[in-house]
Amino acid sequence: MSIAIQPDEVEFSAIRAQGPGGQNVNKVSCAVHARFDIGASSLPPEVKARLLDRRDARITREGVIVIKAQQARSLEQNKLDALRRLQELVDQAAEVPLVRRATRPTRASQRRRLDAKTRSGERKALRGKVVE
Repeated sequence: MSIAIQPDEVEFSAIRAQGPGGQNVNKVSCAVHARFDIGASSLPPEVKARLLDRRDARITREGVIVIKAQQARSLEQNKLDALRRLQELVDQAAEVPLVRRATRPTRASQRRRLDAKTRSGERKALRGKVVE
């Protein structure tokens, strides 16, 4: 299930990129901070809850996702990269996790476990001191 993010819900701000790049990096603000407020978005409530429950450093305590994109030299490419990464994050939260149901071990698996324990115990019993 893919939920499209509305571009008007994402706030972009141009910042200076980090790292090497010569004078271009000092003159041009081509890196992007994309800010997406989870609470004020049009996402379904269950997707919002799963996003807020994630342990992700990009999500602030206030429930705002902040993504920094600075790979490209173009502001537009960095915006597209930030939107793509934000969409991936929302798509992951949109997937409903499977609930694991506890099952009982089969009789054969219990028998195999106990046989292995017996063999292991017999092997260890033979490791004692040699009595002459």
